[in-house]
Amino acid sequence: MSMFKSGDILETIAMFTQENLDVRTVTMGISLLDCIDPDPRRACEKVYSKITAKAARLVPVVESISAEYGIPIINKRISVTPIAMLLGACPDADPVDFAKALDAAGKAVGVNFVGGYSALVHKGFSAGDARLIESIPRALAQTDIVCSSVNVGSTKSGLNMDAIRMMGRAVRAAAEQTADRQCIGAAKLVVFCNAPEDNPFMAGAFHGPGEPDCEIHVGVSGPGAVRAALAKLPKDAPIDQVAELVKRTAFKITRVGQLVANLASQQLGVPAGIIDLSLAPTPAIGDSVANILEEMGLEQCGCCGTTACLALLNDAVKKGGVMASNHVGGLSGAFIPVSEDAGMIAAAQSGCLTLEKLEAMTAVCSVGIDMVIIPGDTAAETISGLIADEAAIGMVNSKTTAVRVIPAIGRRAGEVLDFGGLLGYGPIMPVNTASCKTFIDRGGRLPAPMQALKN
Repeated sequence: MSMFKSGDILETIAMFTQENLDVRTVTMGISLLDCIDPDPRRACEKVYSKITAKAARLVPVVESISAEYGIPIINKRISVTPIAMLLGACPDADPVDFAKALDAAGKAVGVNFVGGYSALVHKGFSAGDARLIESIPRALAQTDIVCSSVNVGSTKSGLNMDAIRMMGRAVRAAAEQTADRQCIGAAKLVVFCNAPEDNPFMAGAFHGPGEPDCEIHVGVSGPGAVRAALAKLPKDAPIDQVAELVKRTAFKITRVGQLVANLASQQLGVPAGIIDLSLAPTPAIGDSVANILEEMGLEQCGCCGTTACLALLNDAVKKGGVMASNHVGGLSGAFIPVSEDAGMIAAAQSGCLTLEKLEAMTAVCSVGIDMVIIPGDTAAETISGLIADEAAIGMVNSKTTAVRVIPAIGRRAGEVLDFGGLLGYGPIMPVNTASCKTFIDRGGRLPAPMQALKN
C-alpha cells in the first residue's frame, strides 16, 4: 500500500474537477458454481442468497472510498459465472427465472448492473447453452439491470457459425421485445470473440470459470484527461512526443484505479482482481475518445488517419497503465462506443464516421462495433454477418472484439435514438443491405487460423 498514498494522486485533482476523470466501475466478480442445483427453484434461491451475501457491503464501501478520497466512482456492478453453466444441471428450467434472480439480487444490494447472463460457445454448445441463447431476448425484456454476453469465437477454436447465426436473431429479437423502451434490450447484449474472463465493463462482464470465488475489479476512465494533456502540446510536436504524453497520463489515471482497487479489496476482505485500462467515454462534452484522436491532428474522427491515431492511443494507454497497476486484465484499451461518445456521435451525424471505418478501427482497439444504432429493418442474417466480420478480426489478430448493435425498430437511417444516461444517444447508421444469408445459413465452424498453433 505504501506506493499508493493520497499524495501520489494530488496532481490528478484537476483531472477530476475539470476533465471528467472518473473510476468508471468497481465490479465484484462472484462465482455461482456452488449454486448449481438440479431443482431450478433451489438454484435460483442459492444464486440470490450468494450474491446478496457477498455483495452486501459493496455499494456503501465504494461510496465511502469515493467520498473520502474525492474520486468520482460512477458505477458499482456485479459479474457472475455464465448462467448457461448452471442451466446444464436443470434441463427443464426456464432460463429467464435465473435472469430474474440476478435482477432481484442486484437491486437488493443497490448495484447498477449485473453481468453474466452469458454462454461460452466458441467451440460448440454444451448443455444449457442453446437454451440460454434462445432466452436472451425475453430475459432482457423482463429485467432491468441484467446484461448478457455470448462468446462465439476464439483464436484457438475458430468461429462457431451456428452461434453467430443464432446471435443475429437474438440481437434483433432483443430490440423488438423492447421496442417500446428505445430497443434497450439490444444495448444490454454483446457478442464477443476472445472474451476476457475478468472484464468489469458492461454489457460484456462475466465471471469466468478460472476466476476465484469472489474478487474486485476496477475499470478506469479518463478520455477527457488525455485530451486535455494533448491540448497543451504544440500542434507541430512530433508523434512520439504525443505517444509519450498519452503514456504518462494513462499512468496517472491508472494509479487512481489501483488505489481504489486496493482500498476496496482491503475493506471488503475480497482479493483484488484486475485493473481494466480502457478509456471509457461518456456523452458529456470533453469526455470523448474521438476528441483525443482529433487533438492529435484529425479534422474529425473517421477521416483518413483515424485508425493510425487510434493504434497510437491504444498502445500508449496500455504501456502507461501496465506500469501503474499490479494486474491488468479485461479489455484494456480505448472504447469506441458511438452513442456513448460525444465526438463519435458528431462524426457519425456528419457522415465522416461510417460502419466500415468502425470495422477498420476495430483492428487496433478494444472492442469494435459498439453501441451502434442500425436501421430497424436490418435483417437478422445481416447482423450475423456483421458479428462474423468483427469476430474474424479478433480471431486472426489474437485480440478481443465485440459487437453491440441496436436495431432501431420502426426507424430508418438518419433518425436518432436516445437512451439517456451513460448509454447516450446516436444517429441510426446505414448498413450495407446486400444479403449474406446463404453464407450465414451454412452454419458449422469456421476453422481456427494458423496463429492458433502456438504450442
